[in-house]
Amino acid sequence: MKRAAPFIAIFVIQALCAFFFVSDILSSMIGFRTAPISWEMRELMEIGAAFGLILGVVLGGLMLIRALRDRHRAEEQLRRASGAFMDLLQERFGEWGLTPSEKDVALFAIKGMSTAEIASLRATSEGTVKAQTNAIYRKAGVSGRSQLLSLFIEDLMRDDGAVRPMPAPASVPETAVTSK
Repeated sequence: MKRAAPFIAIFVIQALCAFFFVSDILSSMIGFRTAPISWEMRELMEIGAAFGLILGVVLGGLMLIRALRDRHRAEEQLRRASGAFMDLLQERFGEWGLTPSEKDVALFAIKGMSTAEIASLRATSEGTVKAQTNAIYRKAGVSGRSQLLSLFIEDLMRDDGAVRPMPAPASVPETAVTSK
């Protein structure tokens, strides 16, 4: 409401000034008689109304410039956040040791695509995508897609701007490691 007050004030001033000019012209055209006032007073009223309209235009222009500057600042912050998110993704993917294929699958999963959609885009089977997503979850130390996404959201929402430390990935059981 505080930011709306100048807009309201400008609107009221311009409306009163416009009403003065329009009523003056209409009263002359219709022949509506009013109590006579001195020409000096009439000139002062017209100068005041014109000044009010000019003030409204100037203040409106200043507020427009401010609004455009605020919009530009917000767009810049959004651009930075978008770039920061992509940087964060690449950093985490590197820390987890994801393969290029796993990076692609992880990015599609974070974007909210289904296993079938990812398989179609990558021209692979759904089983391959499921195996890759399981490898991603294991390397990231999470149990599913929502936890994977929440890792990145938590990093972006930190107040201090620091990136939270990466959780320890789930260890690979020794029975899964075979030697020839």
